[in-house]
Amino acid sequence: MSSTWLVVGLGNPGPDYSRNRHNIGHMVVEELARRMGVTFRTHKSRALVAEGRLGIGGPKLVLAKPLTFMNLSGGPAAALGKFFDIPAANTIAIHDEIDIDFNTIRLKVGGGEGGHNGLRDISRTLGTKDYYRVRVGVGRPPGRADAASHVLKDFTSVERRELPLLIDEAADATELLITAGLIDAQQKFHPAK
Repeated sequence: MSSTWLVVGLGNPGPDYSRNRHNIGHMVVEELARRMGVTFRTHKSRALVAEGRLGIGGPKLVLAKPLTFMNLSGGPAAALGKFFDIPAANTIAIHDEIDIDFNTIRLKVGGGEGGHNGLRDISRTLGTKDYYRVRVGVGRPPGRADAASHVLKDFTSVERRELPLLIDEAADATELLITAGLIDAQQKFHPAK
């Protein structure tokens, strides 16, 4: 198995979207880049890319923030996988998840996209659903409010107080997924029932 991992943080480009719930994936890969001491640069794949190692002698990570809108995340993900020769089995998509409560993280490999158009596009362009997902809970909107509008709004002031911890935990979960595997990461980050 390749020791290089592609970690794609999903979101929308530009400052108007930067603090939206939909951009939690961008926020998490920014935290991973900060921890690794690497900076993002523009790549021909239509993404901002940062490369580095997870610890001394650890696996190589290619961190990506697509410069396309969320619904077209697959093009940059597939192009980066091809450019760096990283298989779908070593690809991680970090994304917002409305079906999970705010401040909760879930990890999985494969399965459906749950109506998430960014994931749907990645599955389509990779030709498989068998890639890892770090699902960062942003919760459902109250009442009958529109889910699409909910994810395109900034976090509330209450959520913003807890957001740094959520981003930190999602980065921890991503690192553990890479270094220890899915089952160990799930055992640590999925709450006991």
